[in-house]
Amino acid sequence: MTTRDAFTFLKQTPPFKCLDDEVLSDIVKDLSLEFHPKGKTILRQNGPAAEHLVIIRQGAVKVFVSTNEDEEVLVDFRTAGEFFGLRSFLFGEISLDTIVASEDTVCYLMDKNTVLDLLKTNAEFSAFCLRSLLKRLMHMAYKEMHDRTLLYGGGDKLLFTNILEDLATKKVITASEDVTIREAAEIMADHNISSLVLLDADGLPAGMITDKDLRNKVLSKGRDSGDKVGDFMSCTIIKAEARDPCFEALLKMIRYNIHHLLVVSQGELRGILTSHDLMMLQGTSPLAVAREIENQDTIDGLVPVARKINRIITLLIRDGAKASNITRIITEINDRLLKRVLEITEARMGPPPAGYCWIIFGSEGRKEQTFKTDQDNAIIYEDRPAGDDTAVAAYFSRFAVHMRDALERCGFPPCPADYMASNPKWCQPLSTWKKYFSKWIQTPTPEAILRSLIFFDFRPVHGDLLLAERLRAFLGHEVRDKSLFFAHMAGVAIMNRPPLDLFKRFSCEKNGEHRGKFNIKLRGLSPIIDAARLLALDKRVYQTSTIERLSSLRDGTSLGGALSSELEQAFEFLMSLRLKHQYGQIQAGKEPDNFLDPHGLGSLDKTLLKETFKLISRVQDTAMRSYSPWSVM
Repeated sequence: MTTRDAFTFLKQTPPFKCLDDEVLSDIVKDLSLEFHPKGKTILRQNGPAAEHLVIIRQGAVKVFVSTNEDEEVLVDFRTAGEFFGLRSFLFGEISLDTIVASEDTVCYLMDKNTVLDLLKTNAEFSAFCLRSLLKRLMHMAYKEMHDRTLLYGGGDKLLFTNILEDLATKKVITASEDVTIREAAEIMADHNISSLVLLDADGLPAGMITDKDLRNKVLSKGRDSGDKVGDFMSCTIIKAEARDPCFEALLKMIRYNIHHLLVVSQGELRGILTSHDLMMLQGTSPLAVAREIENQDTIDGLVPVARKINRIITLLIRDGAKASNITRIITEINDRLLKRVLEITEARMGPPPAGYCWIIFGSEGRKEQTFKTDQDNAIIYEDRPAGDDTAVAAYFSRFAVHMRDALERCGFPPCPADYMASNPKWCQPLSTWKKYFSKWIQTPTPEAILRSLIFFDFRPVHGDLLLAERLRAFLGHEVRDKSLFFAHMAGVAIMNRPPLDLFKRFSCEKNGEHRGKFNIKLRGLSPIIDAARLLALDKRVYQTSTIERLSSLRDGTSLGGALSSELEQAFEFLMSLRLKHQYGQIQAGKEPDNFLDPHGLGSLDKTLLKETFKLISRVQDTAMRSYSPWSVM
């Protein structure tokens, strides 16, 4: 090891890059280098604590804990530029995790006392390390909230505790794309496989043929068995990284309606995963529900399938899934259900007379649905000549009413405020939507700001998606340099303060049925949602999910860039508390709500909840100063 190499590497790696060159130069003189071959256990749970901060120079490690049932639960993967060992030598004399090299790994070792001195003397270094620890503590608190006794035999746990490389079939059978149909069928029969990966002249995956392809594209079409299989192979191959959790594969299979997924690592083929691998689960599988939705041709057929969606949420919660993972899976399934309802409605009413896009907003638009989701939707259709617009409007008006009724039958109640496409206001051509947006931005009355908060979270799910993208581009252009509009939005973002009094005690409802409780959505989640929306609009970030917005803002120098990581963790934590609360109500036969009793939480949860609320208050105060909302109130 040369000190120059170490200096260059650490100077590009947080939190060491914040150190003065002179300080860093002194530190690298005392670093040592250590090599761990793939599979070596570096630290063992309940074994001796780390005596060094271990900084990964090259390679990767797997961090996991063992339960009382001798099961391994994946905690994290760490790669080049990340470190481990800090928590164990700060908080105890034993290692709390097992850390194993998942590939050949080279590490720098930094002395424990050097790190402790940096924590005392360098505020930026200390803040970075504390944020890392806070993230880990929130993860621990989340795990504590869940009953680890699973409803079913443990299969679904693979979605969250295993990575694709662990589950995928390692031996992938391949053949040249130039083999004949007969040869391909023989290879598949000999190896008892349902798919065959086909390689091009360079040995890279060019396509895939499945047993379904043989039935639908060969036998039913009377093809000659001597034809080249490459002439009808499926050329679109969906891939996933070997280190991704299995639930990422689930999402891709649902989204793209596929049965096979190639698993790669840095472009190299590592395995193949089939829908059968993921559907070998007990209980209600999200993939099985998605498949069942696709197989329905009537609304009557969709109704019983839709009832299973809440069941999936309860199983995922019992399985210990993170809130963000749950909402992502539910978003994919709800989107699939909505698209199928739209397709059935189109088939019933006949082809639309003009291009249109079905958009959703609210929690659906932000991909944050939980147990109870109202309808929040609208239609954008293309502008038509004056003589055609009446007939087009009449069609979409009838279409929207059919959709409202069909979605209600599938368990999505109508929006109490009538923000639905069945309301003629929200079923309009693109030009009208542009006028709406422009008016709300140019004249930010309280009603205009309310509608901006609702509709600016829109997300397209079906139809001509370009219509929605054109409206999104118009919105991005229209909000430029609109300081008055942003000031009003900031005023809304600070209205709902976190429920802490001057003495940092929980401030709850004083009277009524929710006495002693607070609304976690209104006073916890909404301030983060509003702040993320405000910052995203200002910086022209076009994602609608709160987590995605904060992630996109993370590298910036603004308020969002400085605090986005902490806000992401806070949002995840609050969503977890909300889901657990609603799950408990459903188990007790009650209607789920958002009113949480803080005194029913454990001590760690209460501590983290107060810290989360303090963070939200700081963000609101900073937004108030940055956008000067008081100047227009």
